[in-house]
Amino acid sequence: MTEATIPALIQQMLQPGFYPHTVLEPIQLIQTHVSYVLLTGDYVYKVKKPVNFGFLDYSTLEKREHFCHEELRLNQRGAGELYLEVLPITLVEKQYHLGGTGEPVEYVLKMRQFPQEALLSALFEQGKLNEACLEELGQVVAQYHAKTETNDYIRSFGEVPQVRAAFDENYEQTEKYIGGPQTQVQFDETKAYTEQFFAERPDLFASRIQNNYIRECHGDLHLRNIALWRDKIMLFDCIEFNEPFRFVDVMFDIAYAVMDLEAQQRKDLSNAYLNTYVEQTGDWEGLQVLPIYLIRQSYVRAKVTSFLLDDPGVPVAVKEDAAKTAAKYYKLAWEYTKPKQGQLILMSGLSGSGKSTTARYLARQLGAIHIRSDAVRKHLAGIPLLERGGDEIYTPEMTQKTYTRLLELGIILANQGFSVILDAKYDRQNLRQEAISQAAKHQIPLQIVQCTAPLEVVQERLHKRTGDIADATADLLASQLKQFEQFSDTEKPYVKILDTTQPQQAQLKAIIP
Repeated sequence: MTEATIPALIQQMLQPGFYPHTVLEPIQLIQTHVSYVLLTGDYVYKVKKPVNFGFLDYSTLEKREHFCHEELRLNQRGAGELYLEVLPITLVEKQYHLGGTGEPVEYVLKMRQFPQEALLSALFEQGKLNEACLEELGQVVAQYHAKTETNDYIRSFGEVPQVRAAFDENYEQTEKYIGGPQTQVQFDETKAYTEQFFAERPDLFASRIQNNYIRECHGDLHLRNIALWRDKIMLFDCIEFNEPFRFVDVMFDIAYAVMDLEAQQRKDLSNAYLNTYVEQTGDWEGLQVLPIYLIRQSYVRAKVTSFLLDDPGVPVAVKEDAAKTAAKYYKLAWEYTKPKQGQLILMSGLSGSGKSTTARYLARQLGAIHIRSDAVRKHLAGIPLLERGGDEIYTPEMTQKTYTRLLELGIILANQGFSVILDAKYDRQNLRQEAISQAAKHQIPLQIVQCTAPLEVVQERLHKRTGDIADATADLLASQLKQFEQFSDTEKPYVKILDTTQPQQAQLKAIIP
């Protein structure tokens, strides 16, 4: 855009004298199709353009003021340190002023500026994004969702016709790319899968509404809208301009970064994020709707990238890249429709024998859902995961309830094609036999991984354990040893014994394809 076509206000905002604070010169201007963003060093100023795209309408001053305040309100939830205030801009004798007492002619959102290398997308590109960071992100997003609002109006956006409308629109808008980055087979099969999902699973969508999982979410929670700055994860730039884009299932929010990471061949990182999130929230059932949202997030990325192919102002080389990128995401959306063989893996062994460490390793390798009995027990009892449980949550009745719930979740998810690791002691034959018979009934492959280690190693691990959700201590080992029932002849074919003091990789070759 030439200087002549930059509005007078933005030209003045490019001048250091416009601001009541020192600036880093030259002031940088970034434009999107809906806003002007000015980087001044310590602060960022965002002015909304007077545009109306149907799904987004900033066409009047009143609307721009309203959406500036909405952007501030909504982003206080995930990035309160970044989003500071909405300021009026006034005009006196052709001079614009930040603040001022006259009649406002525009509104601007003031934010704290942070370095671009703090974005998770930038950290990923530099190879600095690790499992620990994604686990922390899972915790942060779980806390974020717990505080988001829901009500009857918001929940109504979880009804099948509402959810489906966006899918139908995506297919209509991408038919013209068949024969280009999209193929006829992928288009037909992706569409058929989602249509069948909506037709066959109305009860699932109803349960999501009933259990308050349709909330005022972020709506655009990909790695470029998450920053790690000053040792804190911040979720910013959420959708303020369109209700259907943010009144969504929490799994819609989760699907974006999961899809992002899987598209970059980092299923281990997406697995760390996903497993941490569902353990924190207890929303393992929500994984049943995850595939539909993975398809949607991938398909939208493909669609938006395809739009570049229609723009005459886009150079040929950029269009070639866009076509390749779009093709990748159309293919990914299609791959999410393919049936997968579910399986169950039972962990077994004493507390401190290395079950959870092994289960976590297996989950990353297999892309499996890792469900810990400690988390299930505490969710059933209604106590925070890191709070120590009293005797009342370790009664025989509560233990039976925990194992029943654990297996129920395992069967539900394995039936949907997930590999599921049930991480518990599984020290009684009746508990193991029940899992074996349920798996056989549902034709789900099952394996048991028995973790072992010398007693002194187990004791040392339990003494050193801190900051974990498990409550077991070394003084329980004697009773656990006494209670452990040996594997029967019918169980033995399912069992793989693992020495957790030795490298895992070679020992687990039979389990990891």
